[in-house]
Amino acid sequence: MQALLELAPLIAFLVAYYAAGLYAATAVLMVAMALLLVVDYLHARRIPPMHALSALLVFAFGAATLLLRDQRFIQWKPTVFFWLVSVAFLGSFWIGRQTLVERLMGALTGAQETSGSRRIPWKRLNALWVVFYALLGAANLAVAFNASEATWVNFKVFGLPAATLLFLLPQVMWLVRQSRHNEPQAASSPAAGTAREPGTGG
Repeated sequence: MQALLELAPLIAFLVAYYAAGLYAATAVLMVAMALLLVVDYLHARRIPPMHALSALLVFAFGAATLLLRDQRFIQWKPTVFFWLVSVAFLGSFWIGRQTLVERLMGALTGAQETSGSRRIPWKRLNALWVVFYALLGAANLAVAFNASEATWVNFKVFGLPAATLLFLLPQVMWLVRQSRHNEPQAASSPAAGTAREPGTGG
């Protein structure tokens, strides 16, 4: 359900583009992002940081696109978003107790909860995300300014999400497998046995 909500603005953008062109699609995207924020808040009483950042950029670059009648602004939006996210992952090496990838994917897979989670190379994975988002932003610019407008629209709607999914899915599968592999070790460790003794004695 959440995935469909996140894709809804892109689908609305695509439909509006083929129905009325890029400027109309930009306006529709701005409205769709505003609605997504409303749904986020009504559903969880909070707005995910990624959604907030994306919406802010859509509003800023979308307004510039419509006011100046220059499509380059909305074409730059994905790149700015990806590069800001790349910087956030990079900064997490020094800010906070955990890297950003560990906070996001550790909670997603449960890998943080196992005593063997230290064996997971979180810093290497985090560096991989830094590079991935930097390259994704560059790829968006390459398509936007070297291909047709329609090609860029399709790349934005289908190519960028597909690339992210193909990048994320193998990592999630590997982390889940690692966390399951570490569970028996955690259960058989001396610390785990000591922690269970008070319960069995009661």
